[in-house]
Amino acid sequence: MMKITSYTLAFLVAAAMGAQSSAAEVWSLDSCVNYAVAHNLTVQGSRLNIMDGELSLTEAKSSFLPSVRGSASESFSFGRGLTSANTYADRNTSNFQWGVSLDLPLFQGTAEYHRLKVAKSNLTKLLYEYEAAKDNVTLNVVSQYLQVLYAKEVCESYASQLALSTYEVERQKALVEAGKVPEADLLDAESQMAQDRLQLVTAQNDVQIALVELANLLQLPSVEGLDVMPVSEGEPIIPTAEAVYNSALIHNNSIMASRQGITVAENQISLAKAGYIPQLGFGSSVGSSYYTVSGYPNESFGSQMRHNFSTYVGLTLSVPIFDAFSTRNSVRRARLQKITAELELDQRSTELYKAVQLAYYQAKGARDRYFTSQETLQKTSASFKATQEKYNLGRSTPAEFEQAKNNLSRMQISSIQAHYEYLLRHRILVFYQNNRI
Repeated sequence: MMKITSYTLAFLVAAAMGAQSSAAEVWSLDSCVNYAVAHNLTVQGSRLNIMDGELSLTEAKSSFLPSVRGSASESFSFGRGLTSANTYADRNTSNFQWGVSLDLPLFQGTAEYHRLKVAKSNLTKLLYEYEAAKDNVTLNVVSQYLQVLYAKEVCESYASQLALSTYEVERQKALVEAGKVPEADLLDAESQMAQDRLQLVTAQNDVQIALVELANLLQLPSVEGLDVMPVSEGEPIIPTAEAVYNSALIHNNSIMASRQGITVAENQISLAKAGYIPQLGFGSSVGSSYYTVSGYPNESFGSQMRHNFSTYVGLTLSVPIFDAFSTRNSVRRARLQKITAELELDQRSTELYKAVQLAYYQAKGARDRYFTSQETLQKTSASFKATQEKYNLGRSTPAEFEQAKNNLSRMQISSIQAHYEYLLRHRILVFYQNNRI
């Protein structure tokens, strides 16, 4: 009867967890990553930066086009004023003028050309930064996803321990009723069961907290109904740190963005130097006017439009002689920006190297701990079964039984922790190597 009750409890625990999973929406790792990337606010902000860069590129292209302006004006003068004969008289006058002008930059000292190069290179940099933002979100989601799976396995381990404790309480009750053991043994068993129940409740809360943090990364309004699918990778091979780093220098979007930042700075230097070069522009305009003076005969509107019609065509050459060192300072500032971009590339390369080295040794250590813990877990499980049999036969004390059960629980938790750290660090290394999860 006691064995049946224990099996029933284990079945109920498994059924409760299964019912919860079936009622929840189960997400895969890929679906979590894709959803988070699509809804992350930082990624959306990077996308807006790209749109702004595209507008800057359009403006740079438009600067090669001519500008055409139209104008019209109407003025009135009362009292003494200038007449059309260039004399003054005490008469009211009115003057209407219109004109159309065109300005065409023929040569702007290569400024417009370099401005276009700056806009193109800056847009490329923004695209790399956008991909880098997606990479950061991906790594965060992978880490939290595995944290949820780790918390769930820990919860299952504590549920198994509670099932053993519950079975032991029922066993001690039967022995106490038969008068074979003192009631103190039953109290000790109930105390241990209460402790195991507390551990299970704490583990269940850890699962919920991990799910809440995952939901926050996904930008979900609520964690209700959220669950994740397990991942099975077996024993993945850990790539070497050198291979990962060398590949990351080529494929990592953050490094590519920093490298592109140097290109942007070089183009900014060329743009600033364009201030030393003369500029040549072409301009033309057409227009006419209509003038009236009260008390004097005035030509008709059409006649004056024909007689006063004028055209203008001209070239403008601007030679920089002294601009209060404005161009020189702009060049120096652009050179400083290039040095800053080079330092940023060095810093990001160093951070990447440290991250790869850390992930490699953490993965290697976690793998070794996992393999060792698996072997130790087998031996600890065998030792617990032997102690359990001795305890059931009355050849072992309750303290020895609880010690063996706690050793088994600790080893299970240690193995689970090493396993998921092994998986996480391996995925980080693979992501750095080829940008795939």
